[in-house]
Amino acid sequence: MNTRRPSVVVILTDQQRWDTTGAGGNSLGVTPAFDRLATRGTYAATAITPNPVCAPARAAMQTGMYPSASGCFRNQLTLDSELPTLAACFHGAGYATGYIGKWHLGDPDVAGPVEQGERGGYQDWLAANVLEHTSDAYNTVVYDDEGDPVRLPGYRADALTDAAIRYAADHSDEPFLLFLSLLEPHQQNETDSYDAPEGYAEQYIGSPLPPDLAALGNGSKVHEQIGGYYGQIKRVDECLGRLMDALRSLHILEDTIVAFTSDHGCHFRTRVGEYKRSCHEASVRVPFAISGPGFHRGRRIEGPISTLDLPPTLLAAAGIAVPDTMQGSSLLERERSDAVLFQVSESEVGRGLRTRRWKYYVTAPDAHAWNDRHGHRYVESALYDLENDPSELENLIGQESSATVTSDLRRRLAERMIDVGEPEPVIEPATTTRKGRHLDPRVGSIETSGFRFGHQRKAVDG
Repeated sequence: MNTRRPSVVVILTDQQRWDTTGAGGNSLGVTPAFDRLATRGTYAATAITPNPVCAPARAAMQTGMYPSASGCFRNQLTLDSELPTLAACFHGAGYATGYIGKWHLGDPDVAGPVEQGERGGYQDWLAANVLEHTSDAYNTVVYDDEGDPVRLPGYRADALTDAAIRYAADHSDEPFLLFLSLLEPHQQNETDSYDAPEGYAEQYIGSPLPPDLAALGNGSKVHEQIGGYYGQIKRVDECLGRLMDALRSLHILEDTIVAFTSDHGCHFRTRVGEYKRSCHEASVRVPFAISGPGFHRGRRIEGPISTLDLPPTLLAAAGIAVPDTMQGSSLLERERSDAVLFQVSESEVGRGLRTRRWKYYVTAPDAHAWNDRHGHRYVESALYDLENDPSELENLIGQESSATVTSDLRRRLAERMIDVGEPEPVIEPATTTRKGRHLDPRVGSIETSGFRFGHQRKAVDG
């Protein structure tokens, strides 16, 4: 009988839509390795980020807490070193813990090295706080345990994956937690380009766009950017395949839990004049698959889950106690909620509920989008029937025909917000109208709560 405790590898991409994968319905064949992972283990068809902004989403995956609860509710905030974290729990259980790649939870004034007390409990370190500002596609600079710069050769995703393979090889005789955080397929900030390896973008130029981008993409750069975006994802998928092959060659694949997801999605400036930071599926929905001990081959979870569930899931699978501070729930549990809460920050202070069919969203007009972690008064902003309008082109909020659904979702959202520690909200109903369905008025640029989007873009865009 094998009594080895499972090792854990988490691969996190940056800004990857759920529908870039074959498992998510993409027909371009971009992600065969991810699709094998989804078939090999458990695939969550509707995985929702707790917040479609870099640092809040990443903090949630380290703490298992909603951004409003952890304090990391926007970029340029440092993770509280007193909070129980994924790494601290695994280290306390005798695991080696390593982090490689992009962190984005350290001192906001430092793009490169991260002080040991700001590393979320990871013992082994090869990362940059804001990797997009210390690297480009073929110039990867990260920082080691001592805070010294290390230049890794090769295409950036390859270079970081090579480091992950070396870490797994060096720790193959003991249980370990390895968190590999890639920058791809995030755009390179200073050039606003999706820099795929040579020859990769060309494979996808002219490919059919996802329906939401096809409907809204005129006037955006999506037509020229989509080839590089898919090209980056193709290379990332090859990196996943190489990592899985390495675990197999080390004879530890069957004893290793491998999880793959992203911090948030991307709608290529077709919504709110930006890449994410909105309530829409393209912004909040991400790929999610997990395989290894405890995760049944071919299991598919159709109902919505939160990537906030990842930390308690990994801890439970490894037989480690889950801290009471974690607000997600293990995917190993049989009973699950049929609705997921998500938060939006920086563009506005927003709260949403994603059910199997509906997307309900409210915003706080009196809250400052940059300074306030939550509001007190919210107004209804969006309602989408995802069964009949999966691209979210028709906003039904305020429609008389949707009043009963809206009332129920209003109550459920308020209850969920209170459950995660927020003040009891006042949610003002939208003005009721008998008009027919209309094109979503939330398409386009916005200015809200005194925070003009684009302000401090280089600093906050992650």
